[in-house]
Amino acid sequence: MILRGVRGAITVKKNSRNEIFRATQRLLKKMIQENEIEKEKIASVFLTATTDLNADFPAYAVRQMGWREVPLLCAQEMEVPQGMPRVIRILVHFNTDKSQGAIKHQYLDGTRKLRPDLFGGKK
Repeated sequence: MILRGVRGAITVKKNSRNEIFRATQRLLKKMIQENEIEKEKIASVFLTATTDLNADFPAYAVRQMGWREVPLLCAQEMEVPQGMPRVIRILVHFNTDKSQGAIKHQYLDGTRKLRPDLFGGKK
C-alpha cells in the first residue's frame, strides 16, 4: 500500500453553520464513496474554507460524522482576487493499492471550474 491523496471542493450557499456542515459532510461522503475508502485507512484530512465562510469549522462537521480518531486540520484558503466565493476544499490522505490515475477527485456544485486541467479546458 501507498499513501495517496484525493481532492474535493464544494460551494456553500450561505455562511451558516448548517450550510457549512451540510456541504462538508456531503462532499466528504462523496469522496469516500467514489474512492471506496475505509475509514481505518485514512491517515489525515485537511480542510480549507474561503475567508467568507466563518460561521463554524468544517472539521467540526467531520467530527459530527463520528470521525473521532482521524487527524483533522482546518485552515483558511488564500484570498485571491476573482477567486470563487464560499468554497470548502478537502484533501484526504489514505492508504491504498490504487494507482494515482485511479483516484476520483470530487468537485461539486460548480467547483469543477477550479480544475479545468481535470474537467476540460486549460488554465
